Amino acid sequence: MKTQLVDGVQVHRGSANVFADLGLADAEKLKIKTGLVIEIRKAMKKRGLTQQEAAKRMGITQPKVSDMMRGDFTNLSERKLMDCLTRLGYDIEIKVRPTKAEVGHLKLALA
Repeated sequence: MKTQLVDGVQVHRGSANVFADLGLADAEKLKIKTGLVIEIRKAMKKRGLTQQEAAKRMGITQPKVSDMMRGDFTNLSERKLMDCLTRLGYDIEIKVRPTKAEVGHLKLALA
């Protein structure tokens, strides 16, 4: 993180992952799940779905939709969130390719 002084206050420039900046375990997984939940919320709003209607369409319970809307999606896997998005009319593509680095990375690109 880059640190600079602005008006007498130390300011730390974060990375592209706030969860990693906070030192949370599974930061990359949290970033991906958060991105998926944001898209689910957008899809529900765009379609004017109630939580009950969205739950039925996504194949989960209304309480799980309620939890998701409040930011608690720990009980849903990335796979289940992707399934919810496809049931809401989204296509999901996963690309796998070799990297030049010794260790690759996982990236979520939202349109």
